[in-house]
Amino acid sequence: MAKETGGLSGKPVKPLALKTVARFYQRTQGKIPIIGCGGIASAQDVIEYLQAGASAVQLYTALAYQGPGLIREIKNDLAAYCHQHGLNRIQQLTGTQTKRWSK
Repeated sequence: MAKETGGLSGKPVKPLALKTVARFYQRTQGKIPIIGCGGIASAQDVIEYLQAGASAVQLYTALAYQGPGLIREIKNDLAAYCHQHGLNRIQQLTGTQTKRWSK
């Protein structure tokens, strides 16, 4: 990573970003909203950030490459996930697996 030119974004930053979100969530005991960003390109990525402790997520690189239809796709996939898992709100996932990501 250090030998690349320019900024680093997308999938390569996701593991460190998830770890950072989880640790921040644990240290603040979930009392401060966290916006997760880095490598978010699917509903599964959003779910992982929520589980790590994010209150919201930011799309950037994937949105630039996949276009605005990505938002609808993620929204629909999150709605299906909630339905399959009996969740009333996707926010019910926030902070549910911080130990998984903070290692």
